[in-house]
Amino acid sequence: MLRGRGAEEGALRRLLDDARAGSGGALLLVGGPGLGKTALLDLAAAAPGFRVLRVPGVAAESHLPYAGLHGLLRPIARDLPSVPEAPALMSGLETGALTIPASVLGVLSALAAQQPVLICVDDVDLLDPASRDVLSFVARRVPNEPIALLFASREGVLDGVPSLSLPRLDPVAVREVADDLAPGKIAEDLLAALDLIARGNPLALAELIGSLTPDQLTGLAAPPATLPRDGRLWREHAARLAALPARARPLLLLIAADPGLDAATLIRAARPACALTALEPAERAGILRTTGDRYDFPDPALRAVAYHDASLAERRAAHRLLVTLFENADLPLFENADLPGSGGLRGIGASGGLRRAWHRACALDGPPDELAGELAAAALGAHPAHGHPEPYLALERAAELTDPRSPAKAERLAAAARHAWVAGRPQVARSLLARLRGLSAPDELRAHVQLLHGSLELLRGETGSAREELLSAAAWLLESHRMLGVRALVRAADASYRAGDNRAFIAIARQAAALRRADEAVPTQLMFEYLAGMAATFSGYHQKAAGPLRRVVELAGAVRDPAVLVWACVASMLLGDDATAHRLSARAVEAARVRGAASAMPQLLDYMIYPEIWMGRYASVATTAAQGLRLSQETGQLNTAAQHLAWLAITAAVEGDQETCRMRAGAAIDLADAHDLGIAGAIGNWALAYLDLSLGRPADAATRLRAERRNSSHVVIRVMATPHLIEACARTGDHEGAGAALRVLERWVGSTRSPDLRALVSRCRALLAAPGEAEELFREALDLHGQGMYEFEAARTSLLYGSALRRDRRPGAARAHLHAALETFDRYGARLWTEQARTELRAAGDPIRPAPSATTEQLTAQQLRIARMVAEGATNKEVAERLFLSRRTVEHHLRNIFSRLGIRSRVELVRLMS
Repeated sequence: MLRGRGAEEGALRRLLDDARAGSGGALLLVGGPGLGKTALLDLAAAAPGFRVLRVPGVAAESHLPYAGLHGLLRPIARDLPSVPEAPALMSGLETGALTIPASVLGVLSALAAQQPVLICVDDVDLLDPASRDVLSFVARRVPNEPIALLFASREGVLDGVPSLSLPRLDPVAVREVADDLAPGKIAEDLLAALDLIARGNPLALAELIGSLTPDQLTGLAAPPATLPRDGRLWREHAARLAALPARARPLLLLIAADPGLDAATLIRAARPACALTALEPAERAGILRTTGDRYDFPDPALRAVAYHDASLAERRAAHRLLVTLFENADLPLFENADLPGSGGLRGIGASGGLRRAWHRACALDGPPDELAGELAAAALGAHPAHGHPEPYLALERAAELTDPRSPAKAERLAAAARHAWVAGRPQVARSLLARLRGLSAPDELRAHVQLLHGSLELLRGETGSAREELLSAAAWLLESHRMLGVRALVRAADASYRAGDNRAFIAIARQAAALRRADEAVPTQLMFEYLAGMAATFSGYHQKAAGPLRRVVELAGAVRDPAVLVWACVASMLLGDDATAHRLSARAVEAARVRGAASAMPQLLDYMIYPEIWMGRYASVATTAAQGLRLSQETGQLNTAAQHLAWLAITAAVEGDQETCRMRAGAAIDLADAHDLGIAGAIGNWALAYLDLSLGRPADAATRLRAERRNSSHVVIRVMATPHLIEACARTGDHEGAGAALRVLERWVGSTRSPDLRALVSRCRALLAAPGEAEELFREALDLHGQGMYEFEAARTSLLYGSALRRDRRPGAARAHLHAALETFDRYGARLWTEQARTELRAAGDPIRPAPSATTEQLTAQQLRIARMVAEGATNKEVAERLFLSRRTVEHHLRNIFSRLGIRSRVELVRLMS
């Protein structure tokens, strides 16, 4: 089965169907090696009803005129005597006469009269020019013949033949290919590491997966850094490089050794030759690209071949030359280098930045201990988001050069693991930590390693074991590295928070309070206040919690660490200040981006979602959660992935997408059960209850939320879901259960200054009030909504108020509120709530208004995403996979899109979207 090639398969089907119907044609498939051109030719050749003539281009025969035609027609030589054009063709092949193109067309037409003909030519760019010209001639003259011609090439070389470029596989197709090759064995973070090399190339992915060792599969060893040297793609890339002029290859090796090398440096390296002229063939062949004045390989796999296919001596010489280039800008260099055709080097100093230290270490240009020390110092002082190499690679190289008996080896491996984790390379981080076993290391270093291991476990493994590791690390670090020790305590508390274990959180907070000092640094003060405020919240003492939480927000102004800023975001949310919470979370995300802290991004995006949910920014929630899910999977953070899946279930519930909501919530709950993630399970069950409520099934919603409250003690999600529980209980007559929940909500809201939260309390009171008292409470709720930002919840209040007025036989008063609710629901694309509002309006005697003439501006965010993808050629299956939807849901969205836009086909959609 071909994965991720739906559009290409459709183009082949159309070509073959037209040929069967007598309207022939031709198509050229264009793409680099390994992208699946041959597989698509195989697919077409297997189609029933065709006589298939097939030939590949062969470089060794490309100088022989008509060698390709000979290979194509030889299998049918015994049938040619019965074809009138055959004598002219055979004579032409012997004499090279100009009658050959017409004769070939005549022969194929005669064959096609008996049975449709399919011609498949692989690597047509390697075919001899004469045969290629003849086939181009035929391709332009078969529109009225039952003949199809299918060519494959690395680049478009056939004039007049339509071409179809093969894109790289998207992440969904990459996952499918991995499952086909190794069902259930490839973890998401390992697959992400492999695809950094494969970049959506199916053959590269297959070769990489085939090369994995058992230790790499289990995460004990780092993933491969290059394609397998014995693989077909490596040989393909090596052949492309070997075909370049000899003067280009030393320069390519320099660029491979230092990605992004600038033109000025290369010009100095190539003197007296001209580097720019020498590199032109590589640019024309697509091997190199330029960005401004810098050169690089567009394909990292090709760069690896250019580097590792060189001999060790050549690589060392290249690194030594780069050291000199960075050291002495005025020396004439290339003619004095140790590359082929040159002599010795001069003048290498002892100082420099990370790049220079890296090249010295790779060239082994000095005593190993000296090189290791210089490289480690440069890496620890480098910015992780700047330049080559990445700090974790430099620290790993420094560790390799360090004497195994020296404690510095363990220190450098541990530092490399920390930098790899920060850079979003969890597989590498775990493999580096595994290499620490057996090395001598002081207890302090062991504590640092335990902190890192616990942090990795927190986001990937079981929250219980993560908490124990983090508490153990804190016990060691509180004396020697106080801020790190407090951070370990907060992360241990965070593990309890994720598991929904409030007692463990409170116990950790009490332990921290006993350790507090008067002279704490600002970030440490913030962490202590955060633990105190959260512990009071979890104990139900909301007024007591308000003071510490406000101090957390005040202290956040002097903090830049993104991991600390998210705790201020949580504090703001608990204070009911969603705008500040969102601002702080956005600041944390930006700080992580600037620092290159890829591993922090999924969790930071999760914290951004909380205030977005409160404010009803569901389109933004969907975008943020989809990005967070992708990054969680790439960095191996299954626990955070579960939460993002659950948030996506919430957005599906709001939109009324039942199947998608259940699918996402079920996946999140399964992950939560496997990893003891109370928070993800709580959000997933809340999403399902929300869906029940929007479907008009309050009893089911109440049952689900009651069960969740019994089984989980996750306070934050419980409070966020409380308005829905109260509504469900009130509509099913359980006023006692609703009243108990309302009292809990009132205690928390009373500690905040949020008009939106007070509006929700007034709405809940109205649902439980006597008939004569409800109206005033509903009005109070709407007045408070007018002072806040919860637009979607204001619409829900209007719907409930309008329904109450309609049941009280006041249809005229009800209609104004129901219309306001309908307008908001329709704008949000919340179709189930829209239907509830329409039903109430019909019951209130108001005819349903016709939908306004629509433009793309009136599509919901989800509908607009789907419309754009479909307009770009994505199939329903591809849209469903990319957006984590079911195909039926995509079809439903498309029907609504067509209806809103007043169109009937994808063709019209393409025209409108363009």
